[in-house]
Amino acid sequence: MNVLFLSIGSLTDLDENALYPDLLRCFRDNGHSVFIVCQREKRTGLPTQMQTEIGMQVLRVRTGNITKTGLVEKGIATLLIGPQFMRAIREYFHEIKFDLIIYSTPPITFAGPIRYFKKRDKAFTYLMLKDIFPQNAIDLGLLKKFGLKGLIFRYFANKEKRLYQISDFIGCMSPANVHFLIKNNPDIDPRKLEVCPNTIDPVEKDNTDINGVRGKYNLPYDKTLFLYGGNFGKPQDVDYIIEGIKSNANCTDRHFIMCGSGTEFFKIENYVKNSGSKNVTVVNGLSKQDYGLLISACDVGLIFLDHRFTIPNFPSRMLDYMNYSIPVLASTDRNTDLGQIIVDGNFGWWCESNDTEGFRAVVDEIILMPNEELQRMGENGRKYLETNYTTNRAFEIIVNHFN
Repeated sequence: MNVLFLSIGSLTDLDENALYPDLLRCFRDNGHSVFIVCQREKRTGLPTQMQTEIGMQVLRVRTGNITKTGLVEKGIATLLIGPQFMRAIREYFHEIKFDLIIYSTPPITFAGPIRYFKKRDKAFTYLMLKDIFPQNAIDLGLLKKFGLKGLIFRYFANKEKRLYQISDFIGCMSPANVHFLIKNNPDIDPRKLEVCPNTIDPVEKDNTDINGVRGKYNLPYDKTLFLYGGNFGKPQDVDYIIEGIKSNANCTDRHFIMCGSGTEFFKIENYVKNSGSKNVTVVNGLSKQDYGLLISACDVGLIFLDHRFTIPNFPSRMLDYMNYSIPVLASTDRNTDLGQIIVDGNFGWWCESNDTEGFRAVVDEIILMPNEELQRMGENGRKYLETNYTTNRAFEIIVNHFN
């Protein structure tokens, strides 16, 4: 069948070991024709372009800047991306009849092109729900339900409702996501809601030169290394991350690595520069391969979510830690079931993300654990991934509905 995949991700390397590239290759390898439409932000200076990449047709559409930018620019670009995708698909794929349309949130402004191609081709539509907007913006204080911001909220809430309506099925990241949608969207038929988790292809295990990697980044050889890798933005509450690091500032047996980028990454950089802290290393965003090597050389992976969230987020970065067999410490709100899954699976720990002393206490607990126990918990995470979060599982969930 002809599969159309829509995403605001840049998908610059479809060979990389990541959620969407892995899933798209799985469709390709099972004999389906894959057509990918993704954004190419204007900061790249590149035009809209279509080309064949590893056996898939990829249409990169020039859009405004959505990532690593201010709220106003991001909002305008998000509003325009639906019509921009529509025009590009009609121009470059005008002879293609799509059988299956897969798309993820964010954004919620894909409803227009999805509705058009669903009606035109009688296509089956599947939403991979990775972000619940605009409620997440309400939680973080970026939008309000009243006043001018209330008008913006209601506009996007209407877009969200339309996206849910035109989706034949909605795959949620965890049971808590399903329950949240049922509770807060009574007009959605609950029969079209299901768990379709974040997934990834397990990497082949190899013997990483741990000391070599640590030496490359000037990391200590004799301390427990805690790694956070990913986005530094409002959802992560970077101020809390800094306070958590500060609470461990006088301890000489632990070290934190902050690796990534984002609109609030500068806060981490400024903290390290101005405090002269010796227990933190800042690493700018790495390639997927180099990041995997860095994970392999660390002892514990970190996850942070703002404590104000009422929506149950489930960050996909956890899969990278599990993939490389290191345990996970999640510091999050109480509404996500991420912490419960980590603890019940015995591959990590949880604390609430408004409690820096609680974070310090968990780190203290980890430091006292024998290395063999940490390694065993990391292996538990890898086994949990192989059982629950492999790419083939998401593929089968989606295709079985189509069939």
